[in-house]
Amino acid sequence: MKRGAKITRKTNETSIELQLTLDGTGTSKISTGIGFFDHMLTSFAMHGGFDLFVVCEGDLAVDCHHTIEDVGIALGTAFRDSLIEKTGIQRFGSSFIPMDESLASCHVDVSGRPYLVYRSKFSTETVGGMDTCMVKEFFYAFAVNSKTTLHMELLYGDNDHHGIEAMFKAFAHALRVAVKHSDNGVLLSTKGDLG
Repeated sequence: MKRGAKITRKTNETSIELQLTLDGTGTSKISTGIGFFDHMLTSFAMHGGFDLFVVCEGDLAVDCHHTIEDVGIALGTAFRDSLIEKTGIQRFGSSFIPMDESLASCHVDVSGRPYLVYRSKFSTETVGGMDTCMVKEFFYAFAVNSKTTLHMELLYGDNDHHGIEAMFKAFAHALRVAVKHSDNGVLLSTKGDLG
């Protein structure tokens, strides 16, 4: 049986329909009104091997903040709901991804303990309608709502498009490893609980 979840989230700022399948083929259909963010979510789905469908109508006349943060909340919630049963998963995942001159890393622990360590420096304020300061907000929203420990770092790079895309791809590959079924099928916790 495929692991997945569907989330509907409506506030005065955004209206989101999101469906995630962990055991997918990398198929996606994304519409947030922010072209570069759509590109990042499409890359995330492809490189994670996840099926992801997102429709978000947000208050983009204000700015991109609510749309990106709320999609992070919805995606994190869907990820958590897809892994109600954590017995038999690898739990940990790590990835380094180069993209031209940029190198990013992501390390995850599907621990039930939300935490974000985030390190990056960008030279521009926006890329394709997405504020670069929102990269951190997206990963924070995901970490908190998925109850995942997430360490994200852009080690170096000159082109912000490349750097952010490397981060999203590293994120995808690390999660892909973490949710894989382990050979021994046990719950990887000495306390017997991954929240």
